[in-house]
Amino acid sequence: MKIVCLDALTLGDVDLSEFAKFGEFVSFDMTKSSQTISRLSGADVVITNKVLITKEVIDATNLKLICVSATGTNNIDMAYAKERGIPVKNVAGYSTPSVVQQTFASILTLLNNVRYYDDYVKNGEWVRSEIFTNLDAPIFELSSKNFGIIGLGEIGKGVAKVASAFGTNVCYFSPSGNTQDVPYQRVELDEMLQACDIVSIHAPLNEKTKGLIRKRELWLMKKGAIISNFGRGGIVDESALAAAIDERGLKAVLDVLEYEPMSADNMLLNVKNKQNLIITPHVAWASVEARIRLVNLMIKNIKDFIDGK
Repeated sequence: MKIVCLDALTLGDVDLSEFAKFGEFVSFDMTKSSQTISRLSGADVVITNKVLITKEVIDATNLKLICVSATGTNNIDMAYAKERGIPVKNVAGYSTPSVVQQTFASILTLLNNVRYYDDYVKNGEWVRSEIFTNLDAPIFELSSKNFGIIGLGEIGKGVAKVASAFGTNVCYFSPSGNTQDVPYQRVELDEMLQACDIVSIHAPLNEKTKGLIRKRELWLMKKGAIISNFGRGGIVDESALAAAIDERGLKAVLDVLEYEPMSADNMLLNVKNKQNLIITPHVAWASVEARIRLVNLMIKNIKDFIDGK
């Protein structure tokens, strides 16, 4: 069996050597679309994170298994793979603790003004202070805040559990309408935006969530409220968000954008109130532990395929 990984760089420094136990293993850091077919010559299994596996690629190769090193499968022509009888195996659930932790790390960085006070100390200001503390940048508690969650899947439920532990009042909006039997108040989107101090997005991008949060929705939110997006870019209108940060004092935490890597002309790069914005480069999923789980689950997927499961 020959296994080819097309974009190992997206997995970082995690050990991929275990794949060699199944046969020949070839790994490329990155692969351009023009290189995909040639690199999959003779391959039985492909491992891909973001590289497209299209009808053209499937027709030009002899793949027997497509492994996606992520949860989403939007980079695979799923219908054609099914038509050709090629199983597609993704990995679900591996990143939940990582995303939940990053969500609160980012929100708390804003609420506690961590960057301001860290800079204050490292710039030598505390050394020159006449008193033992500094209260120039306000710190706010999560306790008793209204915390809204858009998308109460596995990650959303994890966020809700931690938010409850902080003493917040948790509610949720379900874009799919399928969420049931959870101990949290279900509300409509407008009600959530108007009532909540923090709104955290943990939904997939689909026809029900694309463009869900635009100018109208952002202007419904309380001045000074926090909106976070750890779901997918395209759910929030980024230009409208940039304006809301400067014009309404909204605060934002983003780990995903509509175009990744970030576009040079993205309006979020030009916000005046930069202290009210945190953007991380789609890293919430990628704790060391999560990436190890991801690889182990892909290994299990290949083994299950070999064993006919």
